[in-house]
Amino acid sequence: VYFTGSIVGKDEYLKDYQQIIDILHQQGCEVQSDHIMQSSPSSIRMLKREERMAFHAKLERWIQDCDCLVANVSFPSISVGYEIAMALHQNKPVLVLHALGTKAPNLLADSKNDYVICEAYTQHSLPELIEEFIRYTKSHVEMRFTFFITHRIEAKIADVAKKNHMPKKVYLRELLEREIR
Repeated sequence: VYFTGSIVGKDEYLKDYQQIIDILHQQGCEVQSDHIMQSSPSSIRMLKREERMAFHAKLERWIQDCDCLVANVSFPSISVGYEIAMALHQNKPVLVLHALGTKAPNLLADSKNDYVICEAYTQHSLPELIEEFIRYTKSHVEMRFTFFITHRIEAKIADVAKKNHMPKKVYLRELLEREIR
């Protein structure tokens, strides 16, 4: 599980972030959260451009490798929205949590995407919300399918995927889904 939340908002929501991570661990999940829990706004500002780019590439790999994403959006963050968009682009289930009394992002709260679950939470409701999401995720985890292709086919897939700014596997999945429809 890739966990994300606002680093700036961590001061206000640290207890909630930690509770979410703890519940995920109790559910038997491996959680990627150090990028949030071990960072501060000042530590990020101190990074050189090359370091920020390397860190961004690492975040993209983590999202690509995760089964799902859990985001606390109680404190608004464009970066968190970007991470959610990356996960959704890869058809990853996303649990968008916001503290009761805070406003959910409109585009996510009203989303018709089956992979988005947006919920207001309290400290008492978090365990049940997360448990339900993990059950949902387990039923939607993608199956791996491996097969051989020619160099010509691989070159075409790579070309189209690059042109559309997407991983090759996402292009193939979308191609198959269009054929099925």
